[in-house]
Amino acid sequence: MSSGEFDLIARHFKRPQTTELPQLLLGIGDDCALLQPTAGRQLAISSDMLVEGRHFFPDADTASLGHKSLAVNLSDLAAMGARPLGFTLALSLPKADDAWLAAFARGLFALADAHACPLVGGDTTRGPLNICITVFGEVSPGRALRRDAAQAGDDIYLSGRTGEARLALEWLLGTPWARDAIGPELPTDLRARLERPTPRLALAQGLAGVAHAALDLSDGLTGDLGHILAASGVGADLRLADLPLAPALAALHEAERHTCLLAGGDDYELLFTAPVSARGAMQAAALASDTAVTRIGTVSATPGLRLLDAAGQAAAFCAKSFDHFG
Repeated sequence: MSSGEFDLIARHFKRPQTTELPQLLLGIGDDCALLQPTAGRQLAISSDMLVEGRHFFPDADTASLGHKSLAVNLSDLAAMGARPLGFTLALSLPKADDAWLAAFARGLFALADAHACPLVGGDTTRGPLNICITVFGEVSPGRALRRDAAQAGDDIYLSGRTGEARLALEWLLGTPWARDAIGPELPTDLRARLERPTPRLALAQGLAGVAHAALDLSDGLTGDLGHILAASGVGADLRLADLPLAPALAALHEAERHTCLLAGGDDYELLFTAPVSARGAMQAAALASDTAVTRIGTVSATPGLRLLDAAGQAAAFCAKSFDHFG
């Protein structure tokens, strides 16, 4: 490691050791960090990579990029019902740009501090802009929200709503139907749905031990729900009329609206299943976390995903969820 790299880390990413975070025994500055999970808890670990030109535009707002880089990882912890402990950051940078790094760190640490999730280590190197974060969390044994635990008869729930991130992306790409629906300026709140997603950690704490299965929506509602169904060996009936609809999507034609709602990606909402007997607990978790939660379908013993219209009839939909190698 060059002295320049040490200086870069010290200027932008090394922070004073704090005694307010009992899980952090040793942070940045040694060969490894030392984390102390709560006795009897299990570790939850997830990594995500964001590549310029693939996951974000070259001119993306830098502070928002810092936020999103961590948010997508915290969303994975939420999907498991886990509490954050800390994270590592690996950065490949074309050059050491202090202004860019300061803005990136500002967005990153604002979200990290909000969830008591310290940066505990990482690496930097020269190369194409690439951001890789590994996040560490903890969950009580038997309370992790796994994908393989959905049961026939379960309600299917969605936090927040889907589709706005996809609509914002299509507008930024210059897609005519998105430009026609939104107009010449992309609203700030719509851009935020793409660039500053909210990890649903508070809601997840109320779901642990109550919900059966969960995941966070990164590649589209139908595709991600398919992961739960495949892992659990079940099927589902999804009611299109029950999907919460953002005002920005109301002006779209049905085909484009369904593309955003069902195959949009980048929503980072929670999709989860729970027994009918837990409906009261689901409402309580939603209220306690100040998060909108909607029942949108039912898990079935019959394999396959069925999309139903307002009359309960099968609805056709052919758009696929995002796949890097599809």
